[in-house]
Amino acid sequence: MKRLSAIALLAASAGPAAAATGPFFSLGNTDFIVLIAFLIFVGVVIYFKVPSIVGGMLDKRAEGIRADLDEARRLREEAQEIYASYERRQREVKGQAQEIVANAKREAEAQAAKAQADLKTSIERRLKGAEDQIASAENDAVRAVRDRAVRTAIAAASELLAAQVQSGQRSAGIDDAISEVSQRLN
Repeated sequence: MKRLSAIALLAASAGPAAAATGPFFSLGNTDFIVLIAFLIFVGVVIYFKVPSIVGGMLDKRAEGIRADLDEARRLREEAQEIYASYERRQREVKGQAQEIVANAKREAEAQAAKAQADLKTSIERRLKGAEDQIASAENDAVRAVRDRAVRTAIAAASELLAAQVQSGQRSAGIDDAISEVSQRLN
């Protein structure tokens, strides 16, 4: 409204208004006619409440802008909450991942220790089996050597006795002694 009156004042003081001839308040003066038309226009604008309508529209627009700003503020706060939630979740997931890695390392170490113990037990069992086989083979070899020595001794004793006693003079006692020796050595 202040603008309109300032424009009207400038229009009235303009150069052509001062250049008009004759009395100012006559219908022949174009400046007076323009002034009356302007005042009628301003009256019509005020009568139809255009300033209040424009003010209402501006108020509605300002309210819309305020509502948009409030909504933007609310959305910003919500976004910050969501962001904080995601950061917390990320920290939790990172902690869980570190815990999983630590558990996996512990389990791997435990499995490695168990595998090492199992390997040691298996090696000991195989060594024991090999030692048992060696002992058995050794016993078999000793028994075979002993049997061979007994047979050789019996054969040697038989030849000696046969050489000392002639074949017809053998006594039953000697034959019994030879068979007894062979039974004892076996």
